[in-house]
Amino acid sequence: MIDNIDLNKIKQKIMFMQGNIDKLRRLQNISKDIFIEDFRNVDSAKYLLQVTIEAMLDISNHIIARNRLGKPETNKESFEILANKDIIEKKYIDVYFSMAKFRNRIVHMYFDVSDEMIYGITQNNLEDFEAFIKAIVRNLSI
Repeated sequence: MIDNIDLNKIKQKIMFMQGNIDKLRRLQNISKDIFIEDFRNVDSAKYLLQVTIEAMLDISNHIIARNRLGKPETNKESFEILANKDIIEKKYIDVYFSMAKFRNRIVHMYFDVSDEMIYGITQNNLEDFEAFIKAIVRNLSI
């Protein structure tokens, strides 16, 4: 169980993530040609992915800091700490780390993120967010 957290803050971030996933699901229903043809679809998906990953990182780091579980130096270490405490499944460490790297790529190397890549992630990877949310909710002591 996750104790010693600001439960309202975590709930707010989870609701934010779920709202973004719902929006991404709507974009998921658009054909690839139409998705890529209209910059609003691509830019919306890119932003929603970025801030949803940021919320994931915020939740992870909040749990770690509030429970004094360590001082992760990397995003991967954050996920490893949560996995070692059985808060998330170990099989997701690399998946979540890849998501964090992708977020950094959007922010810092935005010119190197193709529209096709954004479409592919929107089509194939939203379940990773849902797995994270389920793991956190399952471990909340409410």
